[in-house]
Amino acid sequence: MARRAMLERGMLPDFPPQALAELDALAGPVVQPEAPARDLRGLLWCSIDNDDSRDLDQLSVAEALAGGSARILVAVADVDALVKTRSALDAHARQNTTSVYTAAQVFPMLPERLSTDLTSLNFAADRLAVVIDMVVGADGALQATDIYGALVRNRAKLAYSVVGPWLEGGPLPREVEAVAGLAENLCLQDRVAQGLKAFRHANGALDFETVEARPVFAGDALSYFAAERKNRARDLIEDFMIAANGVTARYLASRDCPSLRRVVRKPKRWERIVELALERGFPLPQEPDSKALERFLTAQRASDPLRFPDLSLSVIKLLGAGEYVVQLPGAAAVGHFGLAVRDYAHSTAPNRRYPDLITQRLLKAALAGRPQPYGQEELAALGRHCTEAEDAAKKVERQVEKSAAAMLLESRIGERFDAIVTGASAKGTWVRLLNPPIEGRLAAGFAGLDVGQRLSVRLLRTDVVRGHIDFARADKAGA
Repeated sequence: MARRAMLERGMLPDFPPQALAELDALAGPVVQPEAPARDLRGLLWCSIDNDDSRDLDQLSVAEALAGGSARILVAVADVDALVKTRSALDAHARQNTTSVYTAAQVFPMLPERLSTDLTSLNFAADRLAVVIDMVVGADGALQATDIYGALVRNRAKLAYSVVGPWLEGGPLPREVEAVAGLAENLCLQDRVAQGLKAFRHANGALDFETVEARPVFAGDALSYFAAERKNRARDLIEDFMIAANGVTARYLASRDCPSLRRVVRKPKRWERIVELALERGFPLPQEPDSKALERFLTAQRASDPLRFPDLSLSVIKLLGAGEYVVQLPGAAAVGHFGLAVRDYAHSTAPNRRYPDLITQRLLKAALAGRPQPYGQEELAALGRHCTEAEDAAKKVERQVEKSAAAMLLESRIGERFDAIVTGASAKGTWVRLLNPPIEGRLAAGFAGLDVGQRLSVRLLRTDVVRGHIDFARADKAGA
């Protein structure tokens, strides 16, 4: 089902022979840079990612400075060192534009020998990286930035599930304890990340908390859907990546270079967001205002933490999807409404996202003073294609996840569940169950419903092959 879903969405589940031949010809990782690079292997670099992640795109390390300031370094894997523009490997990555993570199988953008080995910032391995160097003040504001190439070595491969609970007051993980000085460094990283977050939110960045449903298998059998929530470790990496992506975009602009920006325009359904806020006694302005929306979200997180993830999901749906657009030198920037920033370019995951690999090539050309590898028209076309392919990838992931969810629920036809409306349009009305966190179509009793409303539903039918789950409204209003 996963492979069929890939093909139906115009994505390639397999690598072509030409790409595999290029892969076979690679002798090993590149550790001798084309241009002079700094040797930063002695720093306390570490990676923090999902438990099962093997394609490690970034490392981080901190250094305390005078006056409460700190220096944060983010090292991003130099994928371009091995995956050359217009090679067969690049052509496959350019077609799919992203790794696709389904419950059944992962379809990596690059072959695993590359993404999990030769270009991955693996534990105890020497690797080339592009380093984003940031000095952050005690108030969370960036004071100075730089970008350069470097040789790095990962000193600890860590997971969100281990580091997060420790940062929130739990026991020290043995993986952290094993490296002298790493606990103190991570605490400094956490403090700086909290400062970056507070500074962004003071300027209108939105802080959401959603529940991600992850299928869990016992061997080959689907066991249940686990709800994954954010923690301090996830926040730390997210805050550093947001900062690094902003630095990258501004660096290219300062060199009069075009860039591929990630933008989220002002929400088209702002009036519904205003309604949701008024239902909770919080007035919002009639025109989109990210600072006002963030004040509302902060108040709701404090007053109703149990329901805040449902509210977050509703607002995210109403904000609309992001897209990739070309930013030309000197032109007005669209910006990212949710992050409340003008300059933002995806750059920190080149092993798994093609826009990040494009940006890495633009950066390396600017650093070396070489002509840019993409013309403006080609870059604009790539932006449109990356947006469309990302949407297709999400649909593949959702379709396979729905098949897994349908498989889990097929024995529970007729049962009632509490749910929240996650989508309402001419195409249909969609709800997500509160437990288990599974989404499906509301096939009956949907009149008058809109995003964010809570209701009771009854499971009508499931179709595992097509990934369909149909509900009917079961509360009094839908009876």
